[in-house]
Amino acid sequence: MDSPALLLLNKPYRVLTQFTSDDGKATLRDFVHAPGMRPAGRLDYDSEGLVLLTNSGPLQTKLADPRWKQDKTYFVQVEGEVTEQALAILRRGVKLNDGMTLPAQAEGVDEPSWLWPRDPPIRFRKAIPTQWLKLTIREGRNRQVRRMTAAVSLPTLRLIRWSVGPWSLQGLAPGEWRKVGATEIASFMRSAR
Repeated sequence: MDSPALLLLNKPYRVLTQFTSDDGKATLRDFVHAPGMRPAGRLDYDSEGLVLLTNSGPLQTKLADPRWKQDKTYFVQVEGEVTEQALAILRRGVKLNDGMTLPAQAEGVDEPSWLWPRDPPIRFRKAIPTQWLKLTIREGRNRQVRRMTAAVSLPTLRLIRWSVGPWSLQGLAPGEWRKVGATEIASFMRSAR
């Protein structure tokens, strides 16, 4: 069997987290040639940021299966004012239609200095402020972060996954990717036991 491989990709906005599309939408294939690799987890078409690709079933499981509880950190631009009350609810766990979420790490932050422009840009409305949240969760329900922010009356305008487990977007522009070294993968597999 081939040794486990792992690629980190900064998925741009409006790209499917798969290698094929029946309707002409952009896919991972437009950015990386990776035969035998598959995404470890999903990232919505309208979200941006870190997608992990691997050829290893055990590595994919440790990265994406909620039982392994890998931290996933997001920077979220929301509509409205981030209050301590909203942060407290996110930190306790939010009641969604599919049950309570696990408690999240949540804090209001300034717009990230590393942020790239989005095409098309977020709509600007002078009467409604926007702010940024840094949110870390250990689950991966469908559109979970968007549903969590909506539950505290902070609709998501822009969502960027910064990190999964020990890996982040550091140094990757949208559409760029890098290969993770075998030593780093082996260290992660040992620590995730």
